[in-house]
Amino acid sequence: MLKSVARSSAAWRSQSRLARPFSQTLSAFNAKSDNTETAQFTHFGSKRVPKVEKEKLVRHVFSSVASKYDLMNDVMSLGIHRLWKDHFINKLDAGKRPNSTEPLHFIDVAGGSGDIAFGILDHAEQKFHDTESSMHIVDINPDMLKEGEKRAMEQQKYFNDPRVTFLVQNGETLDKIESNSKDVYTISFGIRNFTDIQAGLNAAYRVLKPGGIFYCLEFSKIQNYLVDSAYQQWAKILPVMGSIVANDYDSYQYLVESIEKFPDQETFKEMIQKAGFESAGYESLTFGICAIHWGVKV
Repeated sequence: MLKSVARSSAAWRSQSRLARPFSQTLSAFNAKSDNTETAQFTHFGSKRVPKVEKEKLVRHVFSSVASKYDLMNDVMSLGIHRLWKDHFINKLDAGKRPNSTEPLHFIDVAGGSGDIAFGILDHAEQKFHDTESSMHIVDINPDMLKEGEKRAMEQQKYFNDPRVTFLVQNGETLDKIESNSKDVYTISFGIRNFTDIQAGLNAAYRVLKPGGIFYCLEFSKIQNYLVDSAYQQWAKILPVMGSIVANDYDSYQYLVESIEKFPDQETFKEMIQKAGFESAGYESLTFGICAIHWGVKV
């Protein structure tokens, strides 16, 4: 796995549909927060909200966009997200090797749509003839998991497959996942929506076996001034595009703002190391519009 970093774990060790408009929901939460003097706050896009409420707000966003998730990503990345995800899967290069006696145990977090999870299993089968490794697909949002199950049915693969488990879980706790039970933890365009990103990284470290790999694809900070200027202009019209193609301005506005709030590459790398991972690194893609991050539990 991770062709450019290691060839095996051993090598690594050696080195609701919104029932009301979204804006009304947010206003209700803000009104509630005004009466909570001792509440701890965090960001929800550009808004300041109580930490205890962010999870509900994020759930509303992804319930709103669940049925148009692929379209949402196409709009936000001009379709390039498909190339990023392909590179993400190929770079990981995961699968039970022919000389191994044990299947791998994957977990894809915030992966309700199933695209990354199914892509990893497809890669394992096509390259390594691996039809034994298992996959937990977890998401905090049941509507997103339903989209993943729908995708599996349409592809006529991985639906009712005993190797694949869909599970509603908060990625900051993963309380239904045993410690030291997974070989590979992946998360794609999901960790920036966590209320407590560090808690999510700590949970990833807990569930991985020694030698296990943390592997993340997320929007990041652009490193080229001209590209960044062009992207900022594009970001201004993304909510309008969301309104046109999905009749959902507010969710797209949040998603744009959530990208702005996410740490830069070096800061996120330090957070991965703080969780306990070693050999942490990253690869910026498309001038840093997004980045692949990794770390190894030793």
